Amino acid sequence: MSFRIGQGFDVHRLVEGRKCILCGIEIPHRRGLLGHSDADAAVHALMDAILGAAAAGDIGQLFPDKDPEWKGADSMELLAKVLAHPQVAPYRVVNADITIIAQEPKIAPHREAMQERLANALDCEAVSVKATTTEKLGFTGRGEGIAASAVVLLEKR
Repeated sequence: MSFRIGQGFDVHRLVEGRKCILCGIEIPHRRGLLGHSDADAAVHALMDAILGAAAAGDIGQLFPDKDPEWKGADSMELLAKVLAHPQVAPYRVVNADITIIAQEPKIAPHREAMQERLANALDCEAVSVKATTTEKLGFTGRGEGIAASAVVLLEKR
């Protein structure tokens, strides 16, 4: 099979005293995402989409949150490890489509930087980052956290 499609999803709580990092970009905000690593929900969803497409498990298997090695890890560095994974390396990313679900912070002012950062990391020009709110419904609407969804297409090299 020369093409593979993968989907990923991640959620992190917004808390005081943490940086808000999405798509490898620090977003100025009064709260940040809580997690064992830097909690970049968008990159976590992307990594799970890539791993899923390659039938290589998920980020919880590769980078368990109980393992102190990954405490405070930069998700962009974890993404590089995912791309080098033996089951992923035979593929190239054709395109990636990420949706960030958040009432706050506003994503639009950072969208281009996010797309550029991911495009460089993936060696792929077809990277889309979108954002939506939930019209103040649910945990994202109440500003309690941020969710992200990602879809990727991989092609055998």
